[in-house]
Amino acid sequence: MNEIAHLDATPIALKMAVAIGIGMLVGMERKWSQKEAGIRTFSIVALLGMLSAVISEQFIVIAMIGVFLLVIAINARSLLAEKQVEITTSAALIVNCVLGVLVGLGHIFTPVAGAIVMTMLLAWKSELNKFAGGLLPSEIRSAILLGLIGFVIYPILPDKYIDRWELFNPSDAWLSVIAIAGIGFVNYVCLRVFSTSGLYLGAVFGGLVNSSATVAEVSSRVQTSGLTSKMTTLCMLTTIAMFVRNLVIATLFSPASLSSTLIPLLAMSIIAGLFIWREKFHESKISDDEGTLKLASPISLPKVLWFGLLFIMIQVGGTLLTRVFGSYGLLATGVFGGLVSSASTTAAAATMAMHNRISPALAGNVAILSSLASAVINLPIVWKNIQDKGVVKKMTVELMVVIGVGIVLVILDRAFQLSEMLLKL
Repeated sequence: MNEIAHLDATPIALKMAVAIGIGMLVGMERKWSQKEAGIRTFSIVALLGMLSAVISEQFIVIAMIGVFLLVIAINARSLLAEKQVEITTSAALIVNCVLGVLVGLGHIFTPVAGAIVMTMLLAWKSELNKFAGGLLPSEIRSAILLGLIGFVIYPILPDKYIDRWELFNPSDAWLSVIAIAGIGFVNYVCLRVFSTSGLYLGAVFGGLVNSSATVAEVSSRVQTSGLTSKMTTLCMLTTIAMFVRNLVIATLFSPASLSSTLIPLLAMSIIAGLFIWREKFHESKISDDEGTLKLASPISLPKVLWFGLLFIMIQVGGTLLTRVFGSYGLLATGVFGGLVSSASTTAAAATMAMHNRISPALAGNVAILSSLASAVINLPIVWKNIQDKGVVKKMTVELMVVIGVGIVLVILDRAFQLSEMLLKL
């Protein structure tokens, strides 16, 4: 007790201020939600946790028991008043005490971040309930599968080449599956949340998930609703989103490849953006009923296995072609692989660069060519679904201009080794 009497005032005052601030933050949200436990209760509970941690570990246990008794009393009172049991508020009080204990132990970031996250979860009750209530069984299975492939299977895979020719690394292949599936799933969730914002936003999020599926869905919808004039803009938005996705994948596995991917993809995106600006799409809007997209979840067991198999085929084939034909063999792999999956092709090339089997610049060139091939494969989809020949011709010309810019930049880069020179600088 003598040590407690001689504690420095400044650190204790700071801890008290942080603890009370945490309690007030959560308490204000509970007060706004018209709950019985409000600002004062949550502030006192956080202060109790902080003081108990300062005194001793035994007092932490005593404080937690006191909070549990308080929770029981609050719920008993609610039951006597024929009200609902305050399960969420009870859990928040317990967590609030733990956050106070962390403050007393000298932590700042963890309790403050925890309080902010908890307040967000409490404040977004309606949004979260609406989102959870609208989830499909397939989407729940997708989330579970993503956790399985990321946190259960990946850690047990060997991180080395398992063949004498050094062609296949199981850990690399699975990591690419995680990256592609994870990016696709996050963007799918965004598409589900913001789908009511119309076709334009849907085209962007959909392009980040699967550009070919998005173009097929969009072209079918605009043809049915008589909005074929918007097809060029929607296709360009989807293409730009696909460029961004592949740029992110390449940079994740091989940051140095950014030197060869950024300028061509940026140039093509600017050209596509100019075409969008010319269409003046902001002057006319598409109603929500006409503008929602419905895409299948990007994560399922067949899709995961397909991603992995495609990655292995591209990596093994690209390695063999590179050994026989040099960089041009891998560039050809990028073109043909992009016709099937530009994301898997980009990940395969970037992984090879990560292990110094090819240069980062070459991996960047493969990412660009696979992106271009993915854009080209969208043309037959539009030709099939859109009956307005004028719109089809216009979109084809504009997309070929974008693709032509990318091809020219890749040729110049390979001819003059511009990316390698930039990396050396």
